[in-house]
Amino acid sequence: MKKHQRGIDPASEPSGDGCVECLASANGWWLHLRRCAECGHIGCCDSSPGQHASKHAAQTGHSIICSFEPGEDWFYDYQTQEMIKGEKLPPPHAHPISQPTPGPAGRVPPNWESLVT
Repeated sequence: MKKHQRGIDPASEPSGDGCVECLASANGWWLHLRRCAECGHIGCCDSSPGQHASKHAAQTGHSIICSFEPGEDWFYDYQTQEMIKGEKLPPPHAHPISQPTPGPAGRVPPNWESLVT
């Protein structure tokens, strides 16, 4: 049996195609999306107003994320604050190309650039 990296479950599937918490809110929106490498939770990045990916990591102890943006394949460990090499996770590896960034469509305020860190 192959041993997997700490904090990465190669069987975990994405929880959806957008930030779970932002989509559950009537006015939530994100700049970029991140995927928890342990459970598949999709959250928004630390430049987004909600910062749900890092909040998920703090609440659950799931410290490793990967980008959920098209064309990006990096992993990051909140615990060590370093980029790491990760294992292959099940698809999809990014939100749909048709979904705008920032997103979701129709919720991003016109002054969004002044609202991100």
